[in-house]
Amino acid sequence: MNPDTVQAQAASTGVVLQRIAHCESGGDPTAISASGRYRGKYHLATWRSIGGTGDPAAAPEADQDALATKLLAREGTSPWPRCA
Repeated sequence: MNPDTVQAQAASTGVVLQRIAHCESGGDPTAISASGRYRGKYHLATWRSIGGTGDPAAAPEADQDALATKLLAREGTSPWPRCA
């Protein structure tokens, strides 16, 4: 694949994930909602569905983004119907 294409796809993925994270948690990797349903940048179910363990709000932001990137590649934006 052309390096420029790869770079453009990575940038596009980053924009999509940034929009989703802002919608779900204000983009705060340490966010915890009052219900506890949202922990970290993404929904707790998102974290668990892609293999995350422990408390995502305590995980490094890069780990949260890496797992969300995997999920986005696997399922598109369907896991985030309100935020995508």
